[in-house]
Amino acid sequence: MATQDVGEEVIMETEAQPKEAEPLSEDGQKGDAETSTHTDAGNATTQDSSISNGDDADDKQEQVDLKIIWNKNKYDLKIPIDSTGAKLKERIHSLTGLPPAMQKVMYKGLLSEDKTLRDIKITNGAKIMVVGSTINDVLAVNTPKEVIQQEVKAEENKKEPLCRQKQHRKVLDKGKPDDVMLAIKGAKERLPTVPLSGMYNKSGGKVRLTFKLEQDQLWIGTKERTEKVPMGSIKNVVSEPIEGHEDYHMMAFQLGPTEASQYWVYWVPAQFVDAIKDTVLGKWQYF
Repeated sequence: MATQDVGEEVIMETEAQPKEAEPLSEDGQKGDAETSTHTDAGNATTQDSSISNGDDADDKQEQVDLKIIWNKNKYDLKIPIDSTGAKLKERIHSLTGLPPAMQKVMYKGLLSEDKTLRDIKITNGAKIMVVGSTINDVLAVNTPKEVIQQEVKAEENKKEPLCRQKQHRKVLDKGKPDDVMLAIKGAKERLPTVPLSGMYNKSGGKVRLTFKLEQDQLWIGTKERTEKVPMGSIKNVVSEPIEGHEDYHMMAFQLGPTEASQYWVYWVPAQFVDAIKDTVLGKWQYF
């Protein structure tokens, strides 16, 4: 009987061995499943890390901290130093709600949209002045600047060249002032950091123009006094090359609603004409 019992036990153990292998198989499957799960999770992590919210690229670039000043409000802005002026305007738009086309952005003069902040040597803590009105503000103006400009242009087309008109000839016939600034025909430059000087006004007296960008004012200085004119009050700016001296222009600032309010300046260097118009009127003048 003992021999039989031993045999039965051996048989039972032998038969039980496959059953013990089943959990191993299940464990193996679980291990594979876990490995697959970890792999999938790893892939998911890799995929998630490759998705950018748009700020990652900026974070890796050299940044510059700026102080944006608009409408008596101050805003802190951090932006890559290799951003263009156009990109800066977009960021200002997101801060202030002022559309880029309505902005005059100034840092040592009117900011170029094409140049980078590095190109114009903007540094940490720099103050960026922004001047401009929202579309609603512009539409609320009783006499839009575009209407005035169109009327002035239409009227100019009917007249003979300005430099031939008697009222201007008496000034131009005095000749070019000895101390007038050097002019470059066909060139376009930003406003200089010093006042434009050595020019004549309508009475033949010397006049200088100083652009106070931080205060959004144009200072018209003569020997007798200095008029501080808010740029927003200037309705229009017209100019025309002087015959025989096309590297210089005669220019008028319209300070009121009619041509009678024009303040004339003669012998303005041609390379600064566009910069003067952009600074005084801004690119948003067409709205």
